[in-house]
Amino acid sequence: PVFVRDVATVQLGYKKPQGMVRRFGEPSIGINCQRETGANVLDVMAALRKTAAQVDREILAPRQLQLTQVYDETEYINSAVDLVQQNIFIGGALTMVVLMLFLHLDLRTLVTIPLIVAAALAAAYVTPWFSAIGLLILVVTGFWFARGALVVGLAIPTSMIGTFLVLGVLGRSLNVVSLAGLAFAVGMLVDNAVVVLENVYRRHRLGESPFQAAARGTKEVWGAVAASTVTTVAVFLPVVFVQEEAGQLFRDIALAISAAVALSLLVSMTVIPPAAARLFHTDHDPGPPRRPRPALLARLLSPFDGRHWDGREAGSVPRPRAPSSKTRFTQRLSQRMVRPIYMLAGLFVSSVVRLNDWIQLGTLRRLAVVGVLVGLSLVCSWLLWPQVEYLPTGNRNQVYGLFLPPPGYNLDRLTELGKTVEAQLRPYWDVDPDSPAAQKLDYPIIGDFFIVAREGHVFAGMRAYDPQRAGELVPLIQQVGAQIPGAFAVAKQSSLFEQGLSAGRTIDIEITGPDLVRLVTLGGQVLGQVKQLMPAAQARPIPSLDLSTPELHLTPKLLQAADMGVSSMDLGFAVNALVDGAYAGDYYLEGKKIDLTILGESRFADTTHEIEALPVATPGGQLVPLGGLADVQLASGPEQVNHRERVRAITIEVSPPSAMALEDAMSQIQQRIVQPLVASGQLQGGYQINLAGTADKLRDTWRALRMNVLLALVITYLLMAALFESWLYPFVIILSVPLGAVGGILGLDLLNLFVLQPLDVLTMLGFVILIGTVVNNPILIVHQSMNHMRDDGMAPRAAILESVRTRIRPIFMTTMTTVLGLLPLVLFPGAGSELYRGLGSVVLGGLLVSTVFTLVLVPTLFSLTMDAKDFIIRLLRGAPMPARHPEITAPAPEPVHLR
Repeated sequence: PVFVRDVATVQLGYKKPQGMVRRFGEPSIGINCQRETGANVLDVMAALRKTAAQVDREILAPRQLQLTQVYDETEYINSAVDLVQQNIFIGGALTMVVLMLFLHLDLRTLVTIPLIVAAALAAAYVTPWFSAIGLLILVVTGFWFARGALVVGLAIPTSMIGTFLVLGVLGRSLNVVSLAGLAFAVGMLVDNAVVVLENVYRRHRLGESPFQAAARGTKEVWGAVAASTVTTVAVFLPVVFVQEEAGQLFRDIALAISAAVALSLLVSMTVIPPAAARLFHTDHDPGPPRRPRPALLARLLSPFDGRHWDGREAGSVPRPRAPSSKTRFTQRLSQRMVRPIYMLAGLFVSSVVRLNDWIQLGTLRRLAVVGVLVGLSLVCSWLLWPQVEYLPTGNRNQVYGLFLPPPGYNLDRLTELGKTVEAQLRPYWDVDPDSPAAQKLDYPIIGDFFIVAREGHVFAGMRAYDPQRAGELVPLIQQVGAQIPGAFAVAKQSSLFEQGLSAGRTIDIEITGPDLVRLVTLGGQVLGQVKQLMPAAQARPIPSLDLSTPELHLTPKLLQAADMGVSSMDLGFAVNALVDGAYAGDYYLEGKKIDLTILGESRFADTTHEIEALPVATPGGQLVPLGGLADVQLASGPEQVNHRERVRAITIEVSPPSAMALEDAMSQIQQRIVQPLVASGQLQGGYQINLAGTADKLRDTWRALRMNVLLALVITYLLMAALFESWLYPFVIILSVPLGAVGGILGLDLLNLFVLQPLDVLTMLGFVILIGTVVNNPILIVHQSMNHMRDDGMAPRAAILESVRTRIRPIFMTTMTTVLGLLPLVLFPGAGSELYRGLGSVVLGGLLVSTVFTLVLVPTLFSLTMDAKDFIIRLLRGAPMPARHPEITAPAPEPVHLR
């Protein structure tokens, strides 16, 4: 018998290495772990860390090996969640500060505010348990003097807790985006409660009993409150159904804000009125009889009854006390401190009312004001509208570089290239961060570094020692790549929403056609034009444009092979076995399956001439040189051939500079590269060029979002038409939306003075939110004016001026609570802030600008509408025109101080 050992050497070995991994200059083994679709990343990473520690401790440590986790995705997630929580604490505290300043401005308020802010900062940056101290301060001050702020503040925790329950029922998880939606809603949660409480208090000051004021005041504003809430929620309906990739992000924000605002409406209609009735209950109006309370309960609830505990049974009339000298001094000091503020507030209100009164004296004035404000806002919105981006890339602490050498590099050459890159970057990772040498470096210190060489490329991954400076490593990698002759270098910061080399801000210029050589020529031409058009952009061809990849072509000599009884399959197997090794089957060794490979001696295949002399065994037992059975030719060809819709294709992947918006880059490529190429006739004969990748997604999302914004406007108009039972009055309110758009653009421009914030699709959602929030203030003015005309019999002009005078305070209260609730989201940088920073700046700027100009535009436009309606009715009836109303001068409002 003939044994295998007689014709071959049998030994245990390892497959030829297909790649190389090095970490910090040492040989390593890389393991890439990917979670299953739908698995929670926090749970997966926690289990992975536990398993890795066990493997490191029990298996690797005894062998002087170590398993190190080079990247943890949950670090960014936890940092982003912590930042949103911090913003919620600070935004909630600022909201309560606004309520106390508007409702209880005196010396005690000025002393309490720093304590509230300090507790919020401690809860945000030390431990959330400090929030309990802040709540305790609010409760104590609420029972002491700030009962109005305490009552209104109930809407925040009540609505927030209810929102968590709603999101859980809907199957939505708490993530950075949904928490950002809750942070946005913090300032909005008190809007409805403020309007209800303020109107109840106003009616109580007019002489109504607390219970009558609560019932009638709530009834008077419930329509406006419900309309503003419904419009805020309704504008999200179209964007929730956006099917594009960004629609998932829209849903989380939309559901969080909608649930919170809807619950705040429920609180304002059910909790605030009875609480306000007890708040305004005075000694002169004992209210309905009630049973005596126990002494302890009476002591706790006495602040809500407007009585002071004097040791007598609850329900009895307390004896008046003469204020002490200390109390009189405190009162005088408080009055001196707050009196200028009250005077300025009264002067502002009276000035606004007088300005509206002056404008309404003439029709031309009103037409001029409306034309200037609406026309200027529309023109400014059109001229100032910035170029749009797709999704924000994020600020994850992971940067990678891809180095593409010329075709034909084997693993040894790739390893040399990787070591070259490693040596170039060594000064940035092999340095003590606290040393003087580290302070002199031009780029950030690299906290972790590894390099991989395989499959015709070298991949470098790194993390910055300072996570906030990770993006600054990108130009460092580009600088290293520029020093490698004949190689393409692409550097990117890891995208937040996508994975892979093509993730993030990329424009794929796809060229398709029948002939590969012609495609390579067109691809090189387009690549050169891109480099000339955008020198700072990163561009690479997929696949390589080089057709000189070395190849060895074997063409079987069919007649000779048939004569020798060798088939083409046998011939291919023999060549594979002799040159690179061929898989022959499985072999079980000690219960483990290993590959059985037939491998020829390397000395037989060092050169092309030797390959022609490779001995091939025939079925007859003869050895025939390979050259006698096949033609062996050394040639060149493409490294890879891609197809798109069964047509050969070459893609030029372009990553525009960070300072250039994606839409702007698309426009320049389309106008200066694609269109001239088409016009020159170079694409005739079945060749096409298209923009794809992220550019394609941006076009689809932007198209869907524009249609849904228009749909949101239509829904808002129809809801207000149902509320006012008129098709005309909602038109007055809708015209305030352009003011919000201008403010949103200005807010985004102001933010860009300090930090780069493009108009991505998440930021565009801010303009959708503005449609539902900007109309809230005009709804209050129009609704209150109609109440005065319907219930009090006022003339339109007088009703409008009175509504401006009485609604200006709740308008500014709700605006300031919303603005200050949003302010931390815009100002505080950190992980995840790039998701909602632009959105917050749009909403903040839109609310501020629209609030100021709404006080002039809406009354003016509403008065024109009423006059036009009255003119048409009288014209149809043939009645004479009425005389002009006398000028109305509104008195300054009295100082408001809830006690």
